[in-house]
Amino acid sequence: MIASVVFDPIVPLWLLIALAALSLLAMSVALWRGLTGWVWRGLAACVVLVALAGPVWQTENRAALNDIVLMLEDRSASQSLSDRGAQTTVAAETLAARLAARPNTELRRIVVRDGTGGSVADDGGTEMMAALSEALAQEPRGRIAGIVALSDGQVHDAERVPDLPAPFHLLLTGREGDWDRRLTIRNAPAFAILGEPVTLTLRIEDSGAAPADVDRVALDIAIDGQEPQRFAVPVGRDIELPVTLPHGGRNVIQFSVPEAEGELTDRNNAALVQINGVRDRLRVLLVSGEPHPGGRTWRNLLKSDASVDLVHFTILRPPEKQDGVPVSELSLIAFPTRELFLEKIDDFDLIIFDRYQRRGILPSLYLENVANYVRKGGAVLVAAGPDYAGADSIYRSPLAEVLPASPTARVVDEAFVPEVSPLGARHPVTAGLPQQDTWGRWLRQIEVTPDAGDVLMTGAEGRPLLVLNRVEEGRVALLASDHAWLWARGFEGGGPQLELLRRLAHWMMGEPELEEEALWAEPTGQRLRIIRRSLAAEVGAVTVTTPSGETVEVPLQEQHPGHFEAVYDGAEIGLYRLRQGDQETVVGLGPAAPREFEQTVASAEPLAPLQEVTRGGVLRLEEGVPGLRNVRAGRPAAGRSWIGLTPREAYETLDVARMPLLPGWLVLLLATGFLLTGWLREGRR
Repeated sequence: MIASVVFDPIVPLWLLIALAALSLLAMSVALWRGLTGWVWRGLAACVVLVALAGPVWQTENRAALNDIVLMLEDRSASQSLSDRGAQTTVAAETLAARLAARPNTELRRIVVRDGTGGSVADDGGTEMMAALSEALAQEPRGRIAGIVALSDGQVHDAERVPDLPAPFHLLLTGREGDWDRRLTIRNAPAFAILGEPVTLTLRIEDSGAAPADVDRVALDIAIDGQEPQRFAVPVGRDIELPVTLPHGGRNVIQFSVPEAEGELTDRNNAALVQINGVRDRLRVLLVSGEPHPGGRTWRNLLKSDASVDLVHFTILRPPEKQDGVPVSELSLIAFPTRELFLEKIDDFDLIIFDRYQRRGILPSLYLENVANYVRKGGAVLVAAGPDYAGADSIYRSPLAEVLPASPTARVVDEAFVPEVSPLGARHPVTAGLPQQDTWGRWLRQIEVTPDAGDVLMTGAEGRPLLVLNRVEEGRVALLASDHAWLWARGFEGGGPQLELLRRLAHWMMGEPELEEEALWAEPTGQRLRIIRRSLAAEVGAVTVTTPSGETVEVPLQEQHPGHFEAVYDGAEIGLYRLRQGDQETVVGLGPAAPREFEQTVASAEPLAPLQEVTRGGVLRLEEGVPGLRNVRAGRPAAGRSWIGLTPREAYETLDVARMPLLPGWLVLLLATGFLLTGWLREGRR
């Protein structure tokens, strides 16, 4: 029980002060005039003033409250290195037992985890301060006697330190002799231009008690999961590495350093870089055999694409035609056939022959060179008109060896609506073309017999209209009609002419998104969306090989014709290999360098400001679990082998009793008695 005198004024404080001032003034005047009863009158005023102040005798029944100690147990990924987990467990149990033996002390254990312990769901690292703030919000601050953190000190939200009401102590896990080697990539662009080198900056550095006699280490570089190449690189210096992407689309480059004896972990010895290869410019050569209504269709299509460099020649007058127009007025420059078809043909990504027929302008040697250009990886598109069916057809040349269909010499002059074939419904060039039920008619078709390749579209009476084929490393296509321009003019409602020709041109130039046989994966967080495109009606399961070497069979489901998908949840960070049939790809999952493994050597530096502010301590657990002592607030709270707790002496008030010290009858009696005594004293005089 606690007893004390408290005051509960009956009148406002300002009024009480004013009355005291008036009383003092009255006593001063009485003293000045020599009145002998001024003392008794002053005592009466004091009694009244004290009574107005409301003195109360207060007694409280209190119940003491236990002190609270917060213990933060770091169970993040970096705490799994070496024997840190065991150190943390032993220290936590020892401290829990010692705190349980202390009187009036309670323990709150807070486990701090992260999302990178083999998972890619989160890369926030060790957010210990967030956990501490949440724990402090749930406890009365006046009862917190101390905060103890069992950690390697690598905290990633140290800048979010809350206001701490008690000493903060760090019991450091790890060993004095720990060291680690880390590979980092300073810059990794998301895109790079094919054929142009992009510079990556790498750095290999050692931290902790690393061997002093190592100045160069091995670096393995692998592209798309192929056999790695090994180089010797210096340690502790930035390395400028020029990289030229081998193909368009996603390029996965893996850098790794072999694990050294004695280092903490190899989780930070590798890094994945995923760069999309894009073409700077697509170079197209368009040769128009003669002017015709659709002659501008190809030109407008290719000129509308900012990524296309177009070289266009139109043969305005065949050699046999004589109309009196000077040759100098037919062209701005001479047709540089030798330069284009012999010297610089390999500079082009696509060559288009639009209604071209042999008229002696391009010798057979040049056309044979075009056929060789296709075999070496080039692309040729023939947009055929009546010229393709005649005796001077481009098919009657060395180019016939690579063309996918031969003419029958028949020109079908009848209206028809182009249709996508069953195979074309699965091919990315023609799959999903919009509004197929409302397409307008074409009015002419060249009858051809397919010799190789895939028929994606048909015309009159089911005859082949669009035929695609691969020839060794290159690609060829034949459009057996010169009336695609009718769609562009909106004839009978038109059709998707621009989209069809755009897809066709980009497929021929090898754009990855239009490959008919392809396998790739799109990572999103912890999940892989696996996509398989195929012309086959059915495909088997995808074999996924995880970074640890485990293989998993993932079945594919057809989403729409030719397009199969599956979803796979990857539990590890690293390089995943996917294989289905003859298709294979690799994809990196998770961050290139998980935050938990950026710095792995135990250090008190990130939490040093907390110890300075709260006067807590840092002790290594390899030297043993420290003892516990009581310290006064504001005093140093740690020593060589001990940490201090500040007793809070908090309590809970159970009940309060109050009794007035000056009841009304006593105030009246005392005041009247003093006033009467003063009056009698003055009257006697």
